[in-house]
Amino acid sequence: MIWQTTRFAIDLGRPRVMGIVNVTPDSFSDGGRDADAARAHCDALVAQGADILDIGGESTRPGSPRPTPDEELARVLPVLRHAVTLGVPVSVDTSQPLVIEAALALGVDIVNDVRALRVPGAAELVAAHAACGVCLMHMQGEPENMQLAPAYGDVVAEVAQFLAGCADGLRQRGVAAGRIVLDPGYGFGKTVAHNLQLIRQQEALLPLGYPPLVGLSRKSTLGTVTGRPVTDRLIPSVAAALAAVELGARVLRVHDVAETVDALKVWAAAGLPRWADKTKI
Repeated sequence: MIWQTTRFAIDLGRPRVMGIVNVTPDSFSDGGRDADAARAHCDALVAQGADILDIGGESTRPGSPRPTPDEELARVLPVLRHAVTLGVPVSVDTSQPLVIEAALALGVDIVNDVRALRVPGAAELVAAHAACGVCLMHMQGEPENMQLAPAYGDVVAEVAQFLAGCADGLRQRGVAAGRIVLDPGYGFGKTVAHNLQLIRQQEALLPLGYPPLVGLSRKSTLGTVTGRPVTDRLIPSVAAALAAVELGARVLRVHDVAETVDALKVWAAAGLPRWADKTKI
């Protein structure tokens, strides 16, 4: 299985680790609040074995206000310019057409959008590009309000239906299937019970025909399950990553790159990633 992106054809025959680089005012261990710290974090994650770098300038933590496009551009462009020189695929985590356009002009490989290209103009930019990869994520509501009262009849079915519709819309615009991956959006407009149901039934996304990208790293659901604060969720995060792989995930979006890479090496050496046999994407 190949994920086609701007500069790289990413082989998803083994799980890939996407390292998080957030350039936001509330960013500490996942990038830094200025460009110099974020560039250094990019270097460190590549050295630790990150297969992909994911760089974002909008905090999407629950309750976070949305930056203006100009604010977001000022945060991410200096980091993206550096990241594209590091020899690995680079993803821009954004919903803003202005940021998407500028990032693609720099040669960025992937558009990773928590709003699934629903902002007017975003889908058109991706469709007009010859080869960039795209990740479409499910989110109910917006970061400012998504955790106030999330509600579903059947969270798994509704997430799958939403993602299928978004992918179909891109295909109708001429985007090849091999450019698309899907993210169920753990923690985005979902209660702990919703997240746990999605994890248990993650394989229900596989018949959609697109590789799953999963972001469970340090999420509050892991804190609820373990009683650990966000600063002490390394082991829960790595355990969640391995569970996600067993259930079909092909890309893991994580903060703790070195530890996740090592865990996947042991997992593979033990012959445990049975997902390779049962996911026929």
